[in-house]
Amino acid sequence: MKISELTNDEFQMFIDTYPLSSIYQTVEYALLMNTEGFDSILLGLKEKEKVIAASVFLIEKGTKYKIAYAPRGFLIDYTNPSLLKIFTKLTKQYLNNRGIMSIRLNPLCIKNTYDMKKGEFFKNEAYDSIFKNLKKLRYKHLGYNAYFEAMKPRFVAMIDLNKPYYEIFKNIKKEYRTKIRTAAKIGIKVHMGTERELDYLYMHTQNKYPRDLVYFKNAYKYFNRKNKAAFFYTKLDTVAYLKYMQEEYQKANTNYLLILNKINTDKEHREKWIGEKIKQDKILETKKQDLIEATELLQNNPNGIITSSVFVIKNKKEVTLFMDGYNPKYKSLNAKHLLIWKLCEKYANEGYKTLHLGGIAQVTLKENKYAGLNQFKLNFNAYAVEYMGDLELVVNHPLYLLKKTISPIPDILKK
Repeated sequence: MKISELTNDEFQMFIDTYPLSSIYQTVEYALLMNTEGFDSILLGLKEKEKVIAASVFLIEKGTKYKIAYAPRGFLIDYTNPSLLKIFTKLTKQYLNNRGIMSIRLNPLCIKNTYDMKKGEFFKNEAYDSIFKNLKKLRYKHLGYNAYFEAMKPRFVAMIDLNKPYYEIFKNIKKEYRTKIRTAAKIGIKVHMGTERELDYLYMHTQNKYPRDLVYFKNAYKYFNRKNKAAFFYTKLDTVAYLKYMQEEYQKANTNYLLILNKINTDKEHREKWIGEKIKQDKILETKKQDLIEATELLQNNPNGIITSSVFVIKNKKEVTLFMDGYNPKYKSLNAKHLLIWKLCEKYANEGYKTLHLGGIAQVTLKENKYAGLNQFKLNFNAYAVEYMGDLELVVNHPLYLLKKTISPIPDILKK
């Protein structure tokens, strides 16, 4: 066996047929990170000229103490200790010759899977053996973090799309099904965008994520070469919204008039109807304010309002929310609920098996500062996957120890 650099085509041929996959272990992601201040190396382990394991490695440019980062870990059979041993040995030798100090990775090794709706969890029976083998090879585990301290989330939410779309909808939490239907009724519409509309995503994420518009455009450019990228956004039709609010006000006013009539005609239950009138007064006032707001929205935004957006990447039979956001001013319209559902419907009908909703916090915490984020994603009947977390492998011990005496080892992809 030998380790060598692969061409983009060689790496692509390998990942096209390899069962383990991640959008972060792709040629496209390597090219994207080249524009973000990182060099990339595509390494492959060959046996009789056939690639049997491989990885993208990213190295920050212009640093003296270099770390090679394998996003989402190596593409290798982690249950094969002899294969992992030879890959580790040869990779260390190769990267040491390239001046690399250490390797960081967060492998796609599942520890547990949680079905939150049923209140069940399923342990990966192979996990303990994999973890033990990695420790034997001197991989240092950096801890089971609960939130987002790792380079990639340790907990992620996924939706099973391998069923009819109407079954997927039926399994969404009832409260969310109501929000989805209401969002459609009030005039929220989902549109498929292009690179030109990516500024919507930037507007929704600029105060939340460190990435800029150039990053989104480069990601779209590289992943869209083979039609892997897609961009969607929601828009409030302000004409439809005003019409809906007019109808709601009329319904409330009609009920109000009926109650007034009951007060005057049903003397026996007059006190009851006076109580109903007090409740209806509040409802009617709320509807009146909604109508005023809808009128102003139409006057100020006759062409509609962009309310949420999402950039997805398609990889084999999986769809990943690469980046998403919304306008917090219109959060109550539940546009993002409708957007996520429409992605489920679209990609289930197209034969995709999984929709990755992205990172969440540890699902078993009693006190969770990200409880709202967890709830939003898991209420779509998503299941939670718990991964191993970050690992570090020292390649050059003298250089590594020297660096540690000077300053802490950085989290290179936190920029």
